[in-house]
Amino acid sequence: MLKPLGKRVVIKVAEAEETTASGFVLPSSAQEKEQLGEIVAVGPDIEPKDGVAVGDTVYYKSYAGTTIEYEGQEYLISEHKDLLAVVE
Repeated sequence: MLKPLGKRVVIKVAEAEETTASGFVLPSSAQEKEQLGEIVAVGPDIEPKDGVAVGDTVYYKSYAGTTIEYEGQEYLISEHKDLLAVVE
C-alpha cells in the first residue's frame, strides 16, 4: 500500500459518471472528473485536529496533488491544505 510522507494524504479517486441524466453514454475523454474521493492513507504529520482520517470522503482542489495508478486503481497524493471539505 502507498504510505504518504509529511502532511499528505492518499485519496482513492471516485469513478466519473459514465452516463448523462438523459441516459447518453459518455466516452472517457468527455467525462468530467469530480474532485471527490476516499482517504485511504494519511501521512505521519496529520493530527486528529486536522479533521481528516482514513475512510473519510473528501472534496479536493481541481489541480491538487499528483495522480498515480497503483495496482490498477487511480490514486491522488495530495497535501492536506488542498482538501476542501469532508462529506458527512
